[in-house]
Amino acid sequence: MKLIYVKRSTKTEIRYTRKMGQLKSRVTYIKKYALGFPIKIVHKYRETYYGKVKDCDEIILSK
Repeated sequence: MKLIYVKRSTKTEIRYTRKMGQLKSRVTYIKKYALGFPIKIVHKYRETYYGKVKDCDEIILSK
């Protein structure tokens, strides 16, 4: 078993933008783990309908 490793996971989330409104997209998280517990999120991004990869900083997570 590794002590520190990086893992990528994808889940569907509802995001909100002012221009488009609510948007359901697949968000990929790259997380750093130590002894099986997540330490921090290294990067998160989403893929658009047209295949572009965008950073999730400009989109607000709606609840």
